[in-house]
Amino acid sequence: MNRRNFIRLAGGGTIAAASASTLVACGVVGSHYPAEAVEAWNGPVGETDVRRRAVAYAITAPNPHNLQPWLVDLRESDVITLRTDPERVLPHTDPLGRQILIGHGAFLELLVMALAQQGVASEVSMWPQGELPTALQEWDDRAVARITLKPGGQPDPSFAQVLRRHTPKSDFDTTRAVTPEVLTQLVSGAGAHAPLSTGGTVNADQLPALRTLCWESAKVELLTPRTMMESIHLTRVGPGEILQHRDGISLNSPFVRAVSALGMFDRSAPPAEGSAAYKSAMGRFEGHSRTAMGFVWITGPNTRSDQVRTGRLYVRQQLQATALGVGLHPMSQAVQEFAEMAPHFERVHQLVLGRPAPRSASDPTVQMFCRIGYPQGEVPATPRRPLARFVMA
Repeated sequence: MNRRNFIRLAGGGTIAAASASTLVACGVVGSHYPAEAVEAWNGPVGETDVRRRAVAYAITAPNPHNLQPWLVDLRESDVITLRTDPERVLPHTDPLGRQILIGHGAFLELLVMALAQQGVASEVSMWPQGELPTALQEWDDRAVARITLKPGGQPDPSFAQVLRRHTPKSDFDTTRAVTPEVLTQLVSGAGAHAPLSTGGTVNADQLPALRTLCWESAKVELLTPRTMMESIHLTRVGPGEILQHRDGISLNSPFVRAVSALGMFDRSAPPAEGSAAYKSAMGRFEGHSRTAMGFVWITGPNTRSDQVRTGRLYVRQQLQATALGVGLHPMSQAVQEFAEMAPHFERVHQLVLGRPAPRSASDPTVQMFCRIGYPQGEVPATPRRPLARFVMA
């Protein structure tokens, strides 16, 4: 669920023309997202309905490419039916829909926690109409889960971190080690999500191979035209686009806004090798990989239900990381299942599980693979679409 920054200047040129006066003229004064685009992180202001309040918290869940692929049906009294939006999938980087469903699991976990915070218990029925097919083009509106509200929910202490949880997408502080004790706290608590397992390492002897895996697999995604274009098509540049869409990959730095204002931001093709954009994208992912101060992972079978369970466990790891002040950032490239990634998909299973990549849904699978470390500054909230966009009522 890891996101990218890339710029392609016309002709692969430089930004020399964008002087300080140009930046001012363009109104480029900061990199913060528009307040309305991140208002979800203020909580359900003004919402009084129990179900809508819970959904308002759940839409902050981590999800791939920030697609926010959730739909909730509230037309049945005391029930929330969770569906997926078949238009919000990633056919090139996530051709089997596995990561999309992990995002649904994260949503479901926050939804259940938000109901419990209001004294409401949840009876969760997975796949009441059967599992979604393997092929994305065959996905329909069948429910991922049906949540029946019951009296008696008990607040969860981790709920205090829900609106503080942000995914760090910058280099970590290499002067601060993640201790084994912190790692232990991050990978505990998998028992409630059996048959999934968690693991990780901060062992200096193991980190080089895992960092290399991250960097090499990131290059495959960046250099495969159709996977790179999938990200480019979801890029939102500047406050206007960010506020219009409130999803995808938001770029709002002064540099990028100036490039866009000058008509030099090209989203028609992947950046040319050797161009400023190419070097920028490569440098970003090399930095993410190189500064990983440890890794955590979630493994288990690979049924649709296990994918959703993975998301529920993963968001709990992120909440725990938030409480500990540690950054937890998915480096999802190596576990992607498109053809060009196959050697790295094999490698991540050898390094993490000591066995070949899975050949069936019952085989152990690396579901999540994340770097950990301490952010060097504030981790910003990510834009979210308005609550009304998710609700069928």
